[in-house]
Amino acid sequence: MIIYSRNRRMRVNDSVRRLVRETRLATDDLVLPLFVMEGNNREEPVTAMPGVFRRSIDLTVKECKEIYELGVKAVNLYMKVSESLKDNTGKEAWNPDGLMQKTIKAIKDAVPGMIVMPDAALDPYSIYGHDGIVRNGIIDNDATIEALARMAVSQAEAGADIIAPSDMMDGRIGVMREALEESGFSNVGILSYAAKYASSFYGPFRFALDSAPKADIEIPEDKQTYQMDFHNSREALNEVYKDIDEGADIIMIKPGLPYLDIVSKVREATDLPIAVYHVSGEYAMLKAAVQNGWLDNDKAVLESLTCIKRAGADMIFTYTAKEAAMLLNR
Repeated sequence: MIIYSRNRRMRVNDSVRRLVRETRLATDDLVLPLFVMEGNNREEPVTAMPGVFRRSIDLTVKECKEIYELGVKAVNLYMKVSESLKDNTGKEAWNPDGLMQKTIKAIKDAVPGMIVMPDAALDPYSIYGHDGIVRNGIIDNDATIEALARMAVSQAEAGADIIAPSDMMDGRIGVMREALEESGFSNVGILSYAAKYASSFYGPFRFALDSAPKADIEIPEDKQTYQMDFHNSREALNEVYKDIDEGADIIMIKPGLPYLDIVSKVREATDLPIAVYHVSGEYAMLKAAVQNGWLDNDKAVLESLTCIKRAGADMIFTYTAKEAAMLLNR
């Protein structure tokens, strides 16, 4: 029997496989999320995320220098602020001398080429651990987006390149875009968490920032009133289209691996750059399996990230960015 068409011919060796490879992962695709805390020369491990740390500004800057040399040219910033600075307005988020603002300035001074994407949400600054201002037991959407606009302008004034609102409030992209334009920051981009689901995979992240919702108010602890229902997919396109209309420059889907169907649908729906967040729970599961000897770390890291890119991501927010860059540079 003669078989004229053999798919295995294009898998015969590594050189051939590389020649016909469809998807390629590069260090330029990676964004490293960083947790920042007050102090000097301080580093604390995030126990739920092996290999991840909260760092003071000076050590955060050091980390930025190291990853920049490895080819990772973008960071996403999150602040762990003192309980004494938290309230129900989020005003510390736009303090010109706040931890976020000082961190942005320090990174841009030390590594001017680094793309700095600060998180824009109120939960690290909220006494309730929610992404919005609480009034009469509910999240006040319109009061919250006005606060987020002030937060965005403050971050831009500090030197941020791209603002990354992760709150999922209605209308916030348009309000933030207008505030940035009126303040003279027309070149500062907005990366919108357009399709962010109310997911169980965020737990380790909330531990890292002590930003989990408090149970003593009558709002669902898992943020279901503003983050998306994980049973839905068409809703994601509705969210994406609205944020594009309001002026978003980049669209985020979060979480990553369990939501690759959403990534693929959004990729077909828009030509805008797509970011995907390989979230803390995904990272923690991978590392737990590695620690138990069930997975090969290096292979699992690169496969996970490549699959996210294959689904349609242009950039990937991942806690594995540094180790992935070292693997890619081999």
